[in-house]
Amino acid sequence: MRHIAIIGSGPAGYYTAEAAQKHWGNEVRVDIFDKLPVPYGLIRTGVAPDHQSIKGVSRRYEKTALTDNVRFVGNVAVGEDISIAELHELYDAIVLATGAPNDRKLAMPGEDLGNVFGSASFVGWYNGHPQFADLNPDLSGKHAVVIGMGNVALDVARILAKTESEFEGSDIVGHALNALTSSGIEKITILGRRGPHQIMMTPKELGELGSLDRASPRVDRADLPDEGDDAVLEPGIRKSVTHLRSFAVIPEDMHAEKAIEVEFDFFANPIAIEGEGTANAVTVERTTLQAGRAAGTGETYSVQADLVVACIGYRTSPISGVPFDQRAGRFANDEGRILTGLYCVGWARRGPSGTIGTNRPDGYGVIEKVAEDMNAGKLGRVGKTGRAGFDTLAAERGIDIVTFQDWKKIEEAEAAAARVGSPREKFVDIAAMIKASQ
Repeated sequence: MRHIAIIGSGPAGYYTAEAAQKHWGNEVRVDIFDKLPVPYGLIRTGVAPDHQSIKGVSRRYEKTALTDNVRFVGNVAVGEDISIAELHELYDAIVLATGAPNDRKLAMPGEDLGNVFGSASFVGWYNGHPQFADLNPDLSGKHAVVIGMGNVALDVARILAKTESEFEGSDIVGHALNALTSSGIEKITILGRRGPHQIMMTPKELGELGSLDRASPRVDRADLPDEGDDAVLEPGIRKSVTHLRSFAVIPEDMHAEKAIEVEFDFFANPIAIEGEGTANAVTVERTTLQAGRAAGTGETYSVQADLVVACIGYRTSPISGVPFDQRAGRFANDEGRILTGLYCVGWARRGPSGTIGTNRPDGYGVIEKVAEDMNAGKLGRVGKTGRAGFDTLAAERGIDIVTFQDWKKIEEAEAAAARVGSPREKFVDIAAMIKASQ
């Protein structure tokens, strides 16, 4: 029997478990650990609450989770409740699928001012992550600045701009919906260091921004390259730029009909956040493209900002005893291998890149490496105790684990508490989750 521990229950973790099942069948036991009592990682707390179709991928993971040889082990913090070294004594292989849950720092003056947030915390707030449920951003001001030119920046801008009725069918948590409903925001500026051809926004998400009830997107025509230059772009980016071109020709009277303006400010590098105690403006340097990279021109200007959300990337959480690449913000690895018997997958391996689906080949690839190392006798002694050994240790330490069956009770309680038109009202308190699971 092979015993594998996977740390992290998001897409990368469950695709890896699925791959292990396909490779070894009934000859493998997989334990999927998570610090939270609930599974699915960023599917639950990262994917926008109004994108329920994307969250539906969890049904595939549930199919894996309900099999006898895969077990969800929630409410266990690896590195705190149990160390990597101790897991090595119990499991033949450990795969880190912890994702990249921490914000990359802006590294500029003023980022520690009040009402300045990274996207991990802000998205976690409106998605009900227990760590960020008490964030309490002040949305009473008129001007919001979103830093970044990827889909997360679009998500944040869209969530800030939506009406209460547009959240019907979503699972945005109640405290966030209440705050957004009474928001005073009238203008959202999206800052990007480079130009329209360098955005990382996908067509679907950009298209959504153009069909909001009370918000109108604005693009300066002068920022757009010649239309003929779009031919060299990849098809997806070309479609996205087509959306930007359509925003640039929206008539002024149509902008005037909407209560919120969402402005794309290209060639704009934020260099400082201004304010006394709390943010009130962002100082921006105008840029130009040089060999595809943003270069400062020395020209600066100020953008009003009562709220600032930085969507500039994520970093993995280090774990004691695991080599870490500080510069890249992920575990140091060679195509998934870290140390003997220790592997990583997903964002923990490659950094925050790719889509949810990218994690499937990643998970299958790392299991191929585990199998290769096992067959070569590189993983040390055989006959480790795996699940049974962990359960003994957990009992000795008083660790109360949450199983997938326990999670289903939490899920039922969340569905029962849902407001009309919503699939669930998430628990945002771990103690409440544990109570519901019993």
